[in-house]
Amino acid sequence: MMYLIGLTGNIATGKSLVARMLSDLGAHVIDADALVHELQRKGTPVWAGIVGKFGEEILRADGEIDRARLGALVFSDPEALHRLESIVHPAVGAEIEQQLADLGPSASDFQVVVIEAIKLIEAGLHERCNALWVVTSRPEVQLKRLMRTRGLSEADAQVRIAAQPPQSEKVALADVLIENDTTVSDLRAQVVRHWKRVQVATHLGGASQP
Repeated sequence: MMYLIGLTGNIATGKSLVARMLSDLGAHVIDADALVHELQRKGTPVWAGIVGKFGEEILRADGEIDRARLGALVFSDPEALHRLESIVHPAVGAEIEQQLADLGPSASDFQVVVIEAIKLIEAGLHERCNALWVVTSRPEVQLKRLMRTRGLSEADAQVRIAAQPPQSEKVALADVLIENDTTVSDLRAQVVRHWKRVQVATHLGGASQP
C-alpha cells in the first residue's frame, strides 16, 4: 500500500529541507528538481528542446545547459518561462509517473511516498495525492534565503519571487500547511507532528494505491 504526499511551495520556502526531513523519517522522496537535472543533460530530448527554443548561448563550454544563465533569461520573461515549462514539465511528469509505477509492485509493506515539486499543482499531480503539503515563508525571508544560498542580488532575487504564483493559491488547496519563517528546529517539530498524524491515520485506516 502507498500513501502519497504532494509537497510544494514557492521558491526559497524550504520545501527541499522538509523533503529531507520526511526522508529521514522514512518516506521515499521523488525530487522533481533532481529529475529536471537528469532529464536536461546534454543529448537528451529535453536538452534538445531547450536548446532549440533558446539557442546555444545558454550552453556551457562542455555543452551542458547553464542553469544560471537560463534562469536569468526566463525568470525575467513570463513568456520565456512558459516556453521552458512546456518542454520540461511533461517530461518530468512522465518520469514521476514511471517511478510511482515502479514503486507500486515492489511495496510489500505500507510506505509513504513524497513528490516534491515547485509546480506540483500546476502539473495537476496534487490531484492523485492522498494529501497536499504546502510550505510557506514570508517574502522577506524568501528574499534573504535566495540572496544567501544562491548568491543572487536583491533585485534578481525579487524577480524570481515575483515570477512565482501567489502563495495564497497553494495555501487554499493545502491539506497540511508548514510555515517556515523561524528556526530549523521549529520546522522539524512541525514536520514530525504532521508525520505522526499520517502514521496514525494510515495505520488505522490504510491508504488507497494512487
